[in-house]
Amino acid sequence: MRTRTLLASALAAVTATGGLALTAHARPAETIEVSTAAGLKAALTAASPGDTIHLADGTYSGNFTTTTAASSGARITLTGSPKAVLRAGGGYGLHLDGASYWTVKGVTVTGGQKGIMIDSARGVVVDGVTVHGLDMEGVHFRKSSPDGVIKNSRVYDTGNDGRGMGEGVYVGSANTLSDKSDNVSILDNVIGPDVGGEAVDLKEGTRNGRVAGNTFDGRGLTGNNYDDSWIDVKGNGYVIEGNTGKNTTNNGFETHTQQSGWGCGTVFRANTADLTGATGDKQLAINVTNQSASCRTTVHASNTVKGGKGLTNIPVTP
Repeated sequence: MRTRTLLASALAAVTATGGLALTAHARPAETIEVSTAAGLKAALTAASPGDTIHLADGTYSGNFTTTTAASSGARITLTGSPKAVLRAGGGYGLHLDGASYWTVKGVTVTGGQKGIMIDSARGVVVDGVTVHGLDMEGVHFRKSSPDGVIKNSRVYDTGNDGRGMGEGVYVGSANTLSDKSDNVSILDNVIGPDVGGEAVDLKEGTRNGRVAGNTFDGRGLTGNNYDDSWIDVKGNGYVIEGNTGKNTTNNGFETHTQQSGWGCGTVFRANTADLTGATGDKQLAINVTNQSASCRTTVHASNTVKGGKGLTNIPVTP
């Protein structure tokens, strides 16, 4: 049911006060009930700041895009249960293109090339979703999409095109420093198994994100494009804490410098790595490839490892 302020009431108020002009007021927030793919496409176009789009259980086939921006004080929410399934036959399942301050909650996104794509959109929150069955990555914050959050979600079965580009959560863009998808938080998710790339890939040019409380299962890592760990940090100033991982081909967590001055300032604490079954050359819980006086990584003693060849290759900080 949609509710609107009646124009007649507004006109009556103006007449009663002797006003000469009608002052426009924002309409109340609406809940838009959706049960068809056509209805969802229409709602993504029609929604205004403060609105909620509620999906009934069922399958919504197609590619779904919105370019409508909301605000921090009046978010737009797309919500439904895990039985509300966005099923793409190719391309992106859900594309938030310039759609700042959206919340996507509870739904399932499957099929197609990529799952949830967030481009040029600030403050997007992805909460409690399920993303799986994709040719490439699951959830991607890209084209300077800062202050985003993905939490309480499940991502698995990605990278099915076999090219090793099936990251669970991807932040930024490779081989560029112009993508400022900064301050992205990746919290309390379950990522894997059968994720074809890293569970989390944090690209050069991005900074100051937090990856915490996640559970990683690396079973299914392809080994393509050097994806031999759960997390690869190439951005600056990240905090990686309280994560648990199992099943990897080589290491648990890694840092790299892909562009000069990047891959620096990462802090690792209270992570738990089970490297049982790893066969790579390092087999470290935390492999730091770029430690120097100008590019520091901090590994706290609160990190733990089972199996493999050790905790890390740099001095441990108490």
